[in-house]
Parts: sequence; structure tokens; C-alpha cells
Amino acid sequence: MTNDVVLALILTLFAGLAAGIGGLLVLFTKITNKKFLSFSLGLSAGVMIFVSLADIFPEARESLTGVFGDKFGYMAVIIGYFSGIIFIGLLDKITEQKLTVKTKDTKDPELMRIGIFTAIALAIHNFPDGVATFMSTLQEPSIGFAIAVAVFIHNIPEGIAVAIPIYYATDNKYRSFLWALFSGLVEPVGALLTYLVLMRFLNTTVLGVVLAVVAGMMVFISISELLPTAKKYDEGDISIYGFVFGMLIMAISLLLLGE
Repeated sequence: MTNDVVLALILTLFAGLAAGIGGLLVLFTKITNKKFLSFSLGLSAGVMIFVSLADIFPEARESLTGVFGDKFGYMAVIIGYFSGIIFIGLLDKITEQKLTVKTKDTKDPELMRIGIFTAIALAIHNFPDGVATFMSTLQEPSIGFAIAVAVFIHNIPEGIAVAIPIYYATDNKYRSFLWALFSGLVEPVGALLTYLVLMRFLNTTVLGVVLAVVAGMMVFISISELLPTAKKYDEGDISIYGFVFGMLIMAISLLLLGE
């Protein structure tokens, strides 16, 4: 393993750990603070919708139109996007009762399901991020470092999005932190798998389809789960403020990424 590969893996680990830092926020909040819950869920929805429509969807379109041309490439993105919505919608319906049964010991199984779905969607999203950071570092370490720093900032609110609903569902700070950490550590895992196995299989088409599907999944979770639950605990318009603030955070992080 060369020094460049080691550096690339270290940078992806650095970026991935940021989700755990976001998860650590639960150490500083009280479970009785429903205003914070409403604000955080709104923030989570803002984070996921903005990054899906302003970053992931355009990136998928750029990838697939580059392969199939403007018309058929865009058609492939649309199909992937709505396939993601249909998939996560069906998964939500299929697992709703089962997940509720498995989490009878939790205070709010609905919030637990939201947290787990958010973690899964963000973990899938973070896999290409890990690949991008890894490959960029191999090509030019200075660019890889800049991307890793921007992704690090980008991942902190994503960790919050995972940890907060799980914490309020279970009153277990350790469990919520681990779920947040899991969603971020997919990045270095993605980098390592790329180095060991996937470099021969990954191509622009596969990554473009995955990104389109993930964009659909994240938008569905935000509209179907995060925003309605945020309004459920709302006082005034605090969830809307959280939503706007979440979009602002992601806009700044994407600006740092040079998007």
C-alpha cells in the first residue's frame, strides 16, 4: 500500500468521522426539549432536500447524460429518482409494523424508524462521497484534502439528522451516536472497498444511477417522515426555521466543495 493510498484512506476517515461529531450533539440536549426536536427534524429535512436537489440529482444527471446523451441520460436520471422514491416508500410500508414490534421498548417507534431510514439513505449517499474523496486524493492530494474538509463540514448536520430522532425515540445517547457514526463511516469503508475490490466495476453509469436513486430516497424521507414529524412537535414556525437553516448549512458546504 503506497503512501498516497494511505493518505487517501486517512482523509476519507477524517471526513466520515464528522457524522459522529454531529451525533455527539445529543450529549448536550435534554429529551424533554421538544422545540429542539422540532427544529432538528426541520433542519434534517432541509439538509436532505437541498443536498438531494442541488447536488446529488445534478451530479447524477451530469454523469448519465455524459454516457447516454442529454435526452436518454436525463430519462435515466428521472427513472432512477422515482425508483428511489418508490423503493423507500414500499420499504416504509413493509417495515412499518415489523419495526414497531421490534422497538416496543422505545418511547416513539415512529421516530426510531425515521432515524434508521435517514441513516440508511445517508450511508448510501456517503459511499460515493468516500469514493470521490479517495480517488481525488490519489490524483492530486491537495484537491483531496480540500474535498475532505468540505465533506467533513457537510457530514456534521447529516450526523445530527440521524442521531436526534433515534435519541428522542430511545432516550439512549450511546445508540443514537453509533447510528450517526455508522452513516459516516461508510465513507472510509467505501474508499477501502474501492481500493481492494470495486475499482474494476465502478463506472460513471453505476455511480450516476446510484446517485439518482439516493436523491429520490432522501426527498421521500424528508417529505413523508421528517417534515410531518417536525410539525407534530412544533411551536410556532420553529420547524420551518430549522428547515431553512438546514438548507443554508448545505448551501455553504456545497460552496466550499466548489459545486
